[in-house]
This record gives sequence, C-alpha cells and structure tokens, in this order.
Amino acid sequence: MTRTEPSSTEPSSTEPSASETSPEGLPAPVSDTDLTPRTDLGLYGKAAHRSAATIIHEYSTSFGMATRLLSPSVRPRVEDVYALVRVADEIVDGAAAEAGLTGEQIRDVLAALEDDTEQALRTGYSANVVVHAFARTARSAGFGAELTRPFFASMRRDLDPVEFTADELSAYVYGSAEVVGLMCLAVFLADSPVPDPTRRRLEAGARRLGAAFQKINFLRDLAVDYAELGRSYFPGIDPARLTERQKLALVVDIDCDLGAAADAIPELPENCRRAIAAAHGLFSELSDRIRRTPASDLLVRRVRVPNGVKLAILLRASTGSLR
Repeated sequence: MTRTEPSSTEPSSTEPSASETSPEGLPAPVSDTDLTPRTDLGLYGKAAHRSAATIIHEYSTSFGMATRLLSPSVRPRVEDVYALVRVADEIVDGAAAEAGLTGEQIRDVLAALEDDTEQALRTGYSANVVVHAFARTARSAGFGAELTRPFFASMRRDLDPVEFTADELSAYVYGSAEVVGLMCLAVFLADSPVPDPTRRRLEAGARRLGAAFQKINFLRDLAVDYAELGRSYFPGIDPARLTERQKLALVVDIDCDLGAAADAIPELPENCRRAIAAAHGLFSELSDRIRRTPASDLLVRRVRVPNGVKLAILLRASTGSLR
C-alpha cells in the first residue's frame, strides 16, 4: 500500500494564536482544537488525538505540510483518519514482520485492529488510542463500517501478493485509497454541508484523487513492492520488465484521474480547498517526474519531490494561486 517519508516534525501540543505561523509562512500545525470539557472521556479523547497526530506527522513531511492549510476545525479529524490508515499500513508493509511476527500472526493482528475499529465505531470508545481517535472522528462525521470494511479488505489483500485482475485492482484501489478520500470528505462536509448533487460530484472527485494518489505510489514504490514484498499491482505488466510505453500508459491513466479530481476542487468548502489543491499539486508534480524518469530507473529508486519544490507548491496553494 502507500508508504510515506519519515519526518522528524513534532506536532504542537498547544494551539497557536491567530497570528502564529511557521517560518515558511504557512499556518503553524496544531494537534487539537476540540474544546472538549475536561471530563475523563474528554481528556482521553484529547490524548488519543495527540497520539494519532504524532504518528502521522512522524511518517510524512508532505502530509504534515499540506494539513497546515486545513482549517483548525477539521485538521485534527483528518489526522485521526490518516493515523489509523498508517497503523494498518505498517501491519502489512513491514513493521510487524520486522518485529518477528509470522504471516498468520500478522493476519490476526490486522483482524484484531478491524474488530476493535468496528466496536469503537459502535460504542465510541477503544483502549487503543489511535482507534479511539478515529472512531470519535468517524462518528462525528457520519461514516462507519461501510468505508472501513473495504479498507481492511484491501489491507488483507496485501498479505496475499498474487497478480491482480483488472476488477481486483479496481476493488483494491477503492478500498485502499478511494474510501480514505471519502472519509476525509465526510469530515469536511460535516462542518460545511452542501446540496446532494454537489456532494455526489465531490465524492466522485475524492475517489478519483484517491485513485491517482494510490497509482502514483504504485509506480514510486515499484522497487520495494516488487523486489521486497513480491507485489505486482498492474494487470498484464511484469514490473521487472516495465517498458517505457507501459509506464507512459499508466501515467496517462493517472493524469485522467488527476484531471477529474481537479474539476471538483472549486466546489470544496473553504475549510479544505487549499489543502486539497496543495495535495493535488504535489502529486501532479510526482506524476510529471515519473513521466520523465526512465521506466528501468523506477525499479531501483523512488521518485521524490525536493523540499524546495514542495514548499513552492504549498505556498502557491496557501495564496489560492495554484491551478
């Protein structure tokens, strides 16, 4: 599934003043803005979120930078969503195996995480702080197992690395990426409701953006996924013999997803529009760099966007000038 870059960025434990910004001119990160009453459950919820925020900011510099463009009311909840995704990803992508777990034990750990998540979605509580934070956010945004079950199904699919058919790949991408976009959209629209026709257009855009992100990561992570994890995501394509023509066809498909997603961005609410534009810009830049990278090089190195280019994209998005 998706891997993200390590980061030494520490999330802030207190909310900054309205004038406080990062040295780069972007809004400073916050770890929680939920003014929960200081009850036992309220304090536990705050601690759970801070744990979730620490996890996701440790794993991704790009994500941490882009979330600064979210409104303070939705930023913590998006972090809660991505933290659970990250934990599940680490179960199937290496941390559990590195700890010495067998394949069957890894499967059991993933199943336990899904069971705990579903129970927390029903009850509003978990002893696992990441699950608790996720469930609190899911319940407030109005989504549940209809999105988490496809997600965990895709995670289980990564434990059986056999070739995909076109239909299997479509189902995998939906569960591993598109539903995450739908979760985040539910968070955005919980604060800013829209008419049903607009919501349907935004849901289609969220799915296309999630699909583009995942397909880009397939190409970025080709060396690790194929050489180390034995995964082959593209039907009819041998990753060891990926041709330039095949790579360009995949990039064209990605660019179609990115184009469809871009059409929906202007209809997004203010609480997220600039952050989504920034994420779209970052992955569009990755797509362009993959297009320019020889297919054979994708098997030996991971394409990255330099930090200076990332910052320029984020600054343009923060001023509303990114197209």
